[in-house]
Amino acid sequence: MSVRPPRQVPCPQCGRLSPFTPENPWRPFCCERCRMIDLGHWANESYRVPAIEDEPASE
Repeated sequence: MSVRPPRQVPCPQCGRLSPFTPENPWRPFCCERCRMIDLGHWANESYRVPAIEDEPASE
């Protein structure tokens, strides 16, 4: 039986490939720095989900 190489995924912050395994404590990020940058974006509300406003109901 052959051993599979660990799955590599691009870091959401910098794009560098990183192992997506339990041994990588920052997965899916490549390092703690990229993880903290992403957390900072969430804390500053830089990431937003667009909302669709409903038209007011006609009475």
